[in-house]
Amino acid sequence: MALNSSMEKTTASIVTAEQLTEALPTMALATRAIHADDFSSSHRGIAPAMHVAVNYRYDRDPEKLVQGENEDPTSADSFVYSRYSAPNSKRFETVLENLFGGGIMTYSTGLAAFHAIMVLLVPKRIFLGDGYHGVHGNIDLMTKLTGVKKLGLDQLDQIQSGDVIHIETPVNPTGEARNLSYYSSVARRAGAYLTVDATFGPPPLQDPLQFGVDVVLHSGTKYIGGHSDMMCGILVVHPQRVTEGWVDTLYSERLVMGNVMGNLEGWLGLRSLRTLDLRVTRQSQTAESLVNWIYQEMRDSTSVVGRVVDDIRHASLQDQDLRDGWLRKQMPRGFGPVFAIWMKNADQAKSLPSKLCIFQHATSLGDVESLIEWRAMSDDSCDRRLLRISCGVEDPADLRRDLLEGFKALYHQVLKSE
Repeated sequence: MALNSSMEKTTASIVTAEQLTEALPTMALATRAIHADDFSSSHRGIAPAMHVAVNYRYDRDPEKLVQGENEDPTSADSFVYSRYSAPNSKRFETVLENLFGGGIMTYSTGLAAFHAIMVLLVPKRIFLGDGYHGVHGNIDLMTKLTGVKKLGLDQLDQIQSGDVIHIETPVNPTGEARNLSYYSSVARRAGAYLTVDATFGPPPLQDPLQFGVDVVLHSGTKYIGGHSDMMCGILVVHPQRVTEGWVDTLYSERLVMGNVMGNLEGWLGLRSLRTLDLRVTRQSQTAESLVNWIYQEMRDSTSVVGRVVDDIRHASLQDQDLRDGWLRKQMPRGFGPVFAIWMKNADQAKSLPSKLCIFQHATSLGDVESLIEWRAMSDDSCDRRLLRISCGVEDPADLRRDLLEGFKALYHQVLKSE
């Protein structure tokens, strides 16, 4: 039922939580991000309160003491202990569930969320590409405990029932995309599970659940948080797997692993979700504009950019080469705010961040500030000529000028050395 028709029926009464819940699916993501938790508070403040309590008082009346009574999921003020659930994280999860369309579990970090997947599925084998080095390190740790074997995506002809395919899309650090329909079909035929790290492509850019993905992982530290001030991990479970009890199992396992979000992070996450659609859309558009500019300039070997930049990668460049259209279907609203460039040599890559005024030289991504990282600083497996660029929400023209001035400074160094 649309909100208007709900309102027409309640002109003489008060809009209820049930009516808002019924109307939410008709609303855009940007609207739902602001109003999905309107009835999730025990107070009347427009902004969420910051709850920092660890434990919560039981009922004073001994006749009303019932085990688990304080864990009523329908109540906005029903909690026992923050390792179970807490007001901020619960309200955060309420909005996430509405935006992502699946069962939600939150964790202290993205790697904690990935570890939860491994504990849930306990695969004997996991197939994945290069991707984030932290995920590979976590799998290496699990190998010590369970003997899980790590195989490449070029070995999928060996896949069997119960195995896991883990896909990053877009990929760290290049921002290139992977075809989820293809990997979903491979997993289904084999009776395997498909998990996807969609950190680089959050809503509104893509919805991996539409392609049959079992669990979607987000490092909420990045775009969900978006302000360089919080850490969290998020799992989005396919509705079919929710009915099979996966969320219940994840919850019971989180209780004993203790990898829950902090109270402050839940509050910061709520603040951040309100502008998720605005931020990510702007950041993605900026990245595509900068990528196209650098790519065109690179093709002219006499230009300043062409003299210092050797290569560039981003999903938007892939889309230009694809003929079957899968990428446009998978990411209809943009190709992601992260891309990678390779300089002519490692010294130039190391030096470029120091020549920039706006771009901050730091690891991580997804923040309102534009970031650039000489990737060798945090991942020694990367080509030392590689720089990862994460676009913020600054004016795109200013970012372009900043990069151009940096390229010019490197070019003058080249001229002096010749």
